[in-house]
Amino acid sequence: MAHFHLSNGARIERLNWLADTSANGMRQSLGLMINYLYKLDEIEGNHEAYSATGKVAVSSDIKALLKV
Repeated sequence: MAHFHLSNGARIERLNWLADTSANGMRQSLGLMINYLYKLDEIEGNHEAYSATGKVAVSSDIKALLKV
């Protein structure tokens, strides 16, 4: 699912902890879900960066989580 959205120019917008607490959700993703955002003026650049180098576009909220 991530590859589909990222290769189509989306950015990772938000991480939802314990969004899916079903047995299947916990088994597949530990209950995590990600929201993707498609901003029209960023789609092409995000797509090119992901396709060429694997660079993933993320929101400032996600960047802040990564700095912890």
